[in-house]
Amino acid sequence: MTTKRLWTLLVIAATAASGWAQKDSLTLQEVVVTGTRNAVDVRHLPMTVTIIDRKTLTEQQQVNMLPTVMQQVPGLTVTSRSMMGYGVSTGAAGGINLRGVSGGAGQLLVLIDGHPQYNGVYGHPISDSYQTLMAERVEVLRGPASVLYGSNAMGGVLNIVTRSMKQDGMKTHINLGAGSWGTVQTEASNQLRSGRFSSTVAAQYSRTDNHRPNMGFEQYGGYVKLGYDLTDNWNAYMDVNLTHFNASNPGTVDQPKLENDQWITRGAASLVIENHYDKTSGALSIYDNFGRHKINDGYNQKGGKPQTDLFRSKDAVAGISWYQSAQLFEGNRLTVGADYQHIYGRAYYTNRQTDEVVTTTQRLKQSAHSHENEVAGYADIRQDITEWLTVDAGLRYDHHSTAGGEWVPQFGVVWRPLTTGELKATASKGFRNPTTREMYMYGTANHDSLRAERLWSYELAWRHRIGDFSYGANVFYLKGDNMIQAVQGRNINTGVIENSGVELEASYRINQHWQLSTNHSLLHMVHPVVAAPKYKGFLGGHFNYSHWTAIVGVQYLGGLYMEVGNNEQKENVCLVNASVSYAVTKNFGLWVRGENLLAQRYELNLGYPMPRATFMGGMNITL
Repeated sequence: MTTKRLWTLLVIAATAASGWAQKDSLTLQEVVVTGTRNAVDVRHLPMTVTIIDRKTLTEQQQVNMLPTVMQQVPGLTVTSRSMMGYGVSTGAAGGINLRGVSGGAGQLLVLIDGHPQYNGVYGHPISDSYQTLMAERVEVLRGPASVLYGSNAMGGVLNIVTRSMKQDGMKTHINLGAGSWGTVQTEASNQLRSGRFSSTVAAQYSRTDNHRPNMGFEQYGGYVKLGYDLTDNWNAYMDVNLTHFNASNPGTVDQPKLENDQWITRGAASLVIENHYDKTSGALSIYDNFGRHKINDGYNQKGGKPQTDLFRSKDAVAGISWYQSAQLFEGNRLTVGADYQHIYGRAYYTNRQTDEVVTTTQRLKQSAHSHENEVAGYADIRQDITEWLTVDAGLRYDHHSTAGGEWVPQFGVVWRPLTTGELKATASKGFRNPTTREMYMYGTANHDSLRAERLWSYELAWRHRIGDFSYGANVFYLKGDNMIQAVQGRNINTGVIENSGVELEASYRINQHWQLSTNHSLLHMVHPVVAAPKYKGFLGGHFNYSHWTAIVGVQYLGGLYMEVGNNEQKENVCLVNASVSYAVTKNFGLWVRGENLLAQRYELNLGYPMPRATFMGGMNITL
């Protein structure tokens, strides 16, 4: 389908919708923070943001939030290799891909309350860290967000907004479950508010044998958030999120491995002071995202020898972030901010028996011990020209201690021809600075001449709400250059990315018992990448009656790239998942969940077949 035809379809849809809508058809508008730092009505924001609230995140009893996010966001895929656990290193899953831009390459940024979360050595997110227990909601901004969030936000951001208690009282929730392949999941949380003080404390434990030998997974996680309202206009909070997991990688079916084990600890901590006035709001935050990794690379089951050394790495992404947003006059909002980020990474090997460091130049080109700094300032201004027209412009200057400086502009327009519909257009730039691995590790290392990857994205979107029915349509085109690739044994800025596509989504509340939702995406890639399907579709049904709640979802991935290049391989996958819960009493409920109910044979990671039909069951207790 040509771009010209897509634009025509959007214009026709907007025109037709104006005839359906009633002038007094008003709905409660969604408020987001990801695209602008401060809370704003999504109708006035030129970017496309998908919001997944806590009810949606928890009603399918998923310990990790990414499976639910994948269902709800068109154009976003997450790779898997087992019933539970994504892992790290070679053979790992949990690769987040949005519009053909890969989080595994560090081009998609995960945030917790606006603070960046990624591995300081390799630059990618750690998917096993994103536990449902800490999330109030998840906001996914599709397209570059580097003006506000800097490096790694070139393809978009996934912002986890953490939980907080709003009203006086105390709530305790316990979830227990068990199922196929020796899988166990447990979670407990307590929320308290007393006057100006509030707290959220949550912990979880999960484990599974998984469906293949030598594929066990075990995880411990916890989250603590303490807040205090200093005055009516000022508040402060601190939070800590910590997770540790032990994972085993069995290798591919053709080349099984033994002793390929991982012991991973990831943590994130922040201290935030916020102010909220009628015409201005802002925050000052200090944060640290850190990790400790120990990995046994294992050996081939046939003819291999056990490793004598273990790979280890330590990393941290720590920083200070400040912003202030103000309404200077009617219909105006100006946001200015500054960021400082310190990126630390160290990678080395130790003797398996003695724990002595045995790093050699054959394995890691240098000591692989790096300290990088990033300093940035930005401004974004949004102005309502009339009741039906808003313009937005932003600019960031970002300086990296090795890669140098980068100017990052962004422009957007929102036209609201209806009280319940808006047409949005954006042009935005994203970038990613080189990582410690690319600059200092292995034989391809290059710290002398690597510069930032760059990408420009253009998007046109229509969104409309008609009573209990809402729908949206997007067309986008993105092109990037300076992609870092290894050529003749050395990392250089040479690669390109050029993608275009269409995204559609709709939801309809039929009555008080039934609700339907669907989303679809078509993606064309001039240069295909792994884990990006040509087509992705989801159809979900939600039924609620008396004590019963049932959720059914059908997910289809068409033309999912498993391998690219000379040995290109693609997969088509159709998955049916369902969950049913029954509230026995006000405080006690039972649930059951089934995944891949058609028992499909499929792979999301090449060489790692996914399990057939799996089942979990458990209970919820609320006090």
